[in-house]
Amino acid sequence: MSDEDREAGKSPEFEEYLEIETLNSMVPLWKKNKTELKEEDYKHFYAEKFFDYNPPLKYSHVKNEGAANYNALLYIPSKAPYDYYSKEYEKGLQLYSNGVLIMDKCSDLLPDYFSFVRGLVDSEDLSLNISREMLQHDRQLKVIAKSIEKTISSELKKMLKNEREKYEEFWKAFGLQMKYGIYSDFGMNKDKLQDLLLFTSSNENKLVTLDEYVTAMREDQKYIYYATGESTARISQLPQTELVRDNGFEILYLTDNIDEFAVKSIGKYKDKEFRSVSSDDLGLESPEKKEEIKAKEEEASRMLEDLAKALDGKVTKVVLSQRLKTHPVCLTSEGEISLEMEKVLNAMPTDQKVYAQKVLEINPEHEIFEKLTAVKESGDNDKLGKYAKLLYDQALLIEGINIENPVEFSNLICELM
Repeated sequence: MSDEDREAGKSPEFEEYLEIETLNSMVPLWKKNKTELKEEDYKHFYAEKFFDYNPPLKYSHVKNEGAANYNALLYIPSKAPYDYYSKEYEKGLQLYSNGVLIMDKCSDLLPDYFSFVRGLVDSEDLSLNISREMLQHDRQLKVIAKSIEKTISSELKKMLKNEREKYEEFWKAFGLQMKYGIYSDFGMNKDKLQDLLLFTSSNENKLVTLDEYVTAMREDQKYIYYATGESTARISQLPQTELVRDNGFEILYLTDNIDEFAVKSIGKYKDKEFRSVSSDDLGLESPEKKEEIKAKEEEASRMLEDLAKALDGKVTKVVLSQRLKTHPVCLTSEGEISLEMEKVLNAMPTDQKVYAQKVLEINPEHEIFEKLTAVKESGDNDKLGKYAKLLYDQALLIEGINIENPVEFSNLICELM
């Protein structure tokens, strides 16, 4: 612009000026004050940092001072990664020292049962030059890990209490890992995890906690009853559940392979013992009923022995049932190994097989008992043996166990009809 134009008071055609715009504050999100951040900031950071485009179910921004000084961002994913339940999955949180990344996945910061958590930890108390081997023995890291475990547990309990729908969504994705957490280490972590467990209940077919189950128990109920099977639909049809349901007691349906191992690791919850509906003593039979069954068993002892002998070691004994009401037969077991545990253990890739001590139970109120008694009285032991095989295979099928010889089973049905 010329001096003449300025003197004439003309406006300049353009002006030069400098504007400073902060493109990056250089302050990591986890070091910012929570009041500066919105939910969208946390979700956007999660998607960019961990390449998960499903929004997290829950996040926690931790600023801890005291025995352990650290900042942390912890996320609970809404879905399990495709490789989560495989050997390829690697747990761990990103570990920073004063804003500098020193390890991408520090597994020592998370226990296995919380391995689904993603996030990062930044502590000024850790050396930048610390090696992976030294970290494993670092006292400060162990203090941080313990603090993080408490934070995760607290967040899950809050979600269970205040956001039940969201917690049930979490449970479907990661509940299996929590149950493995109880079974592993010989049940050492049961006190930390048992209040976070959910099982399907026979009442309204909904998920309940152990606390909810025990709180709803009737005064005369001695045990926490459970039943195992491939699905809730199959379990609800098991003959063994009849007596418990008819007495109005709630049953926990255990459908995952690990479930029975987990409840056996817990043993008791609030002084209430877990009891399978296939147990030899359900605590429901009246003294009169027990005496009545005992008398019938003594009378039919020879027949029951012959039935067991015909099964050639497949069962430890054949007894008259105190639990069956409308069904003719069922299989139960004695000892520590249940039928479901036998199935699970024998499905593992190992040459060592385990076997439950099977007991064949026959309903003394069913017409099949009268038929067996008549066959025994006729002296036709060959026919009695065929009935034994037929009833045993029938009981196996009810339990969801494959029978050895389907052709023989089919032929026996036709022959004995």
